Amino acid sequence: MDKFWEFILQKKIIGPVIVLIVGLAFTYIIKNIVKRLFIKGKNTFEQKKRATVVQLTTNVLKFFIYGIMLIIILEIYGVDTRSMIASLGIAGVVLGLALQETVKDFISGLSIIVDSYFVVGEMVTINGVTGEVIEMNIKSTKIKKYTGEVLVISNRNINQVINLSQMRAGIKIEVPTDYDEEVEHVEDTLRKVVTEAKKIPNVYQDSTYLGIEDFKDSSINYSIMIYCKQDEQWEIRRKVLRMIKLAYEEANIKIPYSQIEVHNGKKII
Repeated sequence: MDKFWEFILQKKIIGPVIVLIVGLAFTYIIKNIVKRLFIKGKNTFEQKKRATVVQLTTNVLKFFIYGIMLIIILEIYGVDTRSMIASLGIAGVVLGLALQETVKDFISGLSIIVDSYFVVGEMVTINGVTGEVIEMNIKSTKIKKYTGEVLVISNRNINQVINLSQMRAGIKIEVPTDYDEEVEHVEDTLRKVVTEAKKIPNVYQDSTYLGIEDFKDSSINYSIMIYCKQDEQWEIRRKVLRMIKLAYEEANIKIPYSQIEVHNGKKII
């Protein structure tokens, strides 16, 4: 038993373990300090932006701490790290050439945050792919599509971004209505629908009834415009369509639909 503890307590055995424990604990502490410093914001966008800064900063600090841990462990095993560090000047040039793309990714990541292209949690369209930004680090950004797939794109390849969360959406709904219905009755009904729609969370108060949009073969199309938070437009559209259907039923307003007459070969008198 004494030999066992003597073996365990050797510098080359216990030393790296202590370095790993201390390094990981220090990483955890630093991450929480950075989070407390940056996570607060005046609004949701600021909070998301600061959360993105926290994620990127902690990733950089993590690699830095891991590098120091590696140097200390090498020292424990008798490796002359001073000569290694001295030679980093030449190695740095070679490494810099080898990691040009990674450096570009890092700089692009900083530009994205500083210029407020997007932050973690926002809906964006990049390279024709629309989804939620779920992660951003020093090299790449991850976007989760509605269907569940995750796109991983290098930060340097993000040149044009459509941010769907930093703007509002306009939902234009055309409602086909029977020609026999009184215009004033239809307009009053649709105005009531818009008023009720404004009570839905994330719907803006400048939503409005637009008027008669078009004369179709079997209907008059009336239009309303609902303004809402960008990433909520699909759910809100479904809710408003349901409200229109219920309002038309209550007001006895007909929505025309295509009909087919079948004569079965008989002569119609």
